[in-house]
Amino acid sequence: MKLLSSLRLLVLISVGLFFRLGCSDRVTVLKDLEYGTYSLGGSQGRLLLDLYLPTVASSQPLPVLIFIHGGGWVERNKEDCPGELVARRGLALACINYRYSYQAIFPAQIHDVKAAVRWLRKNATRYNLDPNRFGAWGDSAGGYLSALLGTSAGVPSLEGATGNEPISSKIQAVSNWYGPTDLTKFPRAFAEFPTPEVLEKNQGQPWLKLTEVVYRLLGGPISQRRELAALANPIAHIDERDPPFLIVHGELDDVVPVSQSDLLVKALQEKGVEVEYVRDRNLKHSYRGQNGEPFDPNLMEITLNFFERHLKQ
Repeated sequence: MKLLSSLRLLVLISVGLFFRLGCSDRVTVLKDLEYGTYSLGGSQGRLLLDLYLPTVASSQPLPVLIFIHGGGWVERNKEDCPGELVARRGLALACINYRYSYQAIFPAQIHDVKAAVRWLRKNATRYNLDPNRFGAWGDSAGGYLSALLGTSAGVPSLEGATGNEPISSKIQAVSNWYGPTDLTKFPRAFAEFPTPEVLEKNQGQPWLKLTEVVYRLLGGPISQRRELAALANPIAHIDERDPPFLIVHGELDDVVPVSQSDLLVKALQEKGVEVEYVRDRNLKHSYRGQNGEPFDPNLMEITLNFFERHLKQ
């Protein structure tokens, strides 16, 4: 493991990584591509992604990053995306929507993510993508899904049936920014279903938000969903064939405890999986730049360098 300390690494100077999202003569954006469907209340829902591509044609197929947004599995969407920034570095980036936990409980979310991987692989030739160089990256709830995607290739109950099932969902590199990693081992604020009354009664309790969103993801308290919680844990599926990981977490995080990333790092190391860990003493939850950038430029540099090493070589 490479421990990337804030003292010696996170002092990187921004080199112009942040660019205003919007139109650019260097990036092509393909909006609202349908990668799968699902049933919702008797009707059919559409799973959509936006694909960001370098405008200058590449003679070789492009490595692909899939960005999975956070938001506690209940909010945010594919618009919250560093797409143009990544495409300017010569990588394709797919920013995806997936079902929220109030639409469907776990494992619907990882089913959707894997469907996106398979759809992109199926359409690799059409968009000049390299089907053998896929990475996943997300923050918070999206970081959790990235980690689970990285460790659970081929687990039948996590593959789903939202599209292109015969195609592999395996990826070649993962970055998890401050996502939970073991849903059975975080400090829980309460042990009941998160009704408004329960939430009101427990206001001020540490880890209240994490407890609420995890229970909603699983459809109930962990005490009543132990088997599902075990299936949902990225750590439970780790083996020596898993791809390299970059894990980023702040010690001041009051939404997801940094101990969750410590557990993932330890489990990956024990299986001999390559892992880099940025454990920063000054960071909280959600990394925005000091000048208003939606993603911290220093951490963006670390993350994109990681993916370039593993996907562009």
